Amino acid sequence: MRELPGETAPAIEEPFLDFGDVPPAGSASASTSPGNGKIVLKRVEDWRARFDEWRNEASRRLDGIDIAPDLAEDIGSRRWFRGLGTMLGLSAVALALWPDFAPLEARPAMAIDQTARDEFRSHMILPLALGADSGRQMGAGPRVIPLASAPERPQVELVATLSRGDSFDRMLQRAGVGPSDAARVQELVAGEMPLDQIEPGTTIDITLGRRPAPGASRPLDDLSFRARFDLELEVLNDNGNLSLRRNVIRVDDTPLRIRGTVGQSLYRSARAAGAPTSAVQEFIKALDGQIDLERSVRATDEFDIIVAYRRAATGERQAGKVLYAGIDRDGKPKTQLMRWGQDGNFFEASGVGEQRGGMVSPVPGRLTSGYGMRRHPILGYRRMHAGVDFSARYGTPIVAVTDGRVSAAGRMGGCGIAVRLGHGNGLSTRYCHMSRLAVNSGQQVRRGQVIGYVGSTGLSTGAHLHYEMYRNGRSVDPRTVNFVTRAQLEGRELMSFRAALSELKMIEPGAALEDLELQPSEIAAPKREIEKIDNKRKIG
Repeated sequence: MRELPGETAPAIEEPFLDFGDVPPAGSASASTSPGNGKIVLKRVEDWRARFDEWRNEASRRLDGIDIAPDLAEDIGSRRWFRGLGTMLGLSAVALALWPDFAPLEARPAMAIDQTARDEFRSHMILPLALGADSGRQMGAGPRVIPLASAPERPQVELVATLSRGDSFDRMLQRAGVGPSDAARVQELVAGEMPLDQIEPGTTIDITLGRRPAPGASRPLDDLSFRARFDLELEVLNDNGNLSLRRNVIRVDDTPLRIRGTVGQSLYRSARAAGAPTSAVQEFIKALDGQIDLERSVRATDEFDIIVAYRRAATGERQAGKVLYAGIDRDGKPKTQLMRWGQDGNFFEASGVGEQRGGMVSPVPGRLTSGYGMRRHPILGYRRMHAGVDFSARYGTPIVAVTDGRVSAAGRMGGCGIAVRLGHGNGLSTRYCHMSRLAVNSGQQVRRGQVIGYVGSTGLSTGAHLHYEMYRNGRSVDPRTVNFVTRAQLEGRELMSFRAALSELKMIEPGAALEDLELQPSEIAAPKREIEKIDNKRKIG
């Protein structure tokens, strides 16, 4: 800034602290005067300014230097080779400074005796149910009177679970029931129902009483469990005598009916409507055996599922098999299937049970050799291949392609272990090269039933299935045959079928989801005083 004539440049005031007046020179306090602090502070400020200026200048110079160029750009240029050299140099420095790979020396494991182990265990946090003694305990003082014996609980309540493959008696003794009481309970329960009918996973509520003597087994005071969906069994102790009481549970068997729109996915729509997973799968399987689901069912159609359903007065629910499977279009039934008969097959509303489909693959494998003339892989010459071969792993189940009767089962020459099925009307099939059989001669089999397992017996180069079909004794190509299984209801059976179908379709959708209204005898008496207030009697 240039100074004009006649003007005085303004003085630049530097910031510093004022420590008071400077004492005269030569005085005793001149050397220790606070005025010296102004000079020191001014020097510090000058040093900070120079350091900031130097740092800024160094930053500007470093920004202009391309230390780590991007090796993905300008490949082959001088800048790229410079970056490559930088990377290699840094890598060499890193490898040179790499530590030694020699194993580290460690101290040997400390020998721990039982006293030290107990000391460590006392500081651990362990579940009390596993007998933990976590935490330090203070020693008993002189005023502590030791007990002759520790008091026991007068009663022990526990829950035991019947595991798969476990016996009822062994489960009771494992829970703490004495051998004599366990044998008596098993005798009482077996007199009411077979013990093998108790499903695995059943929970048993057990109450054990006070021990009659130290070291003796606790007596059984009470035992109860749900034997069936409609029956609860309870074993009571009456002055040392065990007796059985049957508590019959009221059950309503009204089927559950579920309706809804098919939408984009029949499975998802049915699940969203509240149908159980097993019921939806069974429903789709039943329809798939009668109609083409991809072509015959529209998104605007309505599905109608009726499932066997049971409601207990205690609140439990149990879903069973699908009783009815239907598809409605524009408010009118398009497909109606109802389960009927001892075999539980689905029949149409007209009383016709029909199962359509092409060739059912006997194994889940690809076709490796077709029907016709070919060079035999073992014999080495061309001859007729009177069937088709399926690729499958050793031990894969082989199923019957349709209903029939086993006309022969066993070894059949070059076919190895094989099964021949007769399907009526001169049609028969044969399954060769099995590893073992699952049926016997003369046995009736159904479509999809396992009849054997894939192997490599007979003239075979490896595990596979050779499948043949005969019509009136002459071999035919199995791929050219479509199976249609029909069953026709007639007479009184047809009338009974239609009456049951009409009664089934009168069920209101969702009616079975409501809880059963409890009867006065099913309402448990209140045990606590607060419950008596909530359940006070109505007068008038």
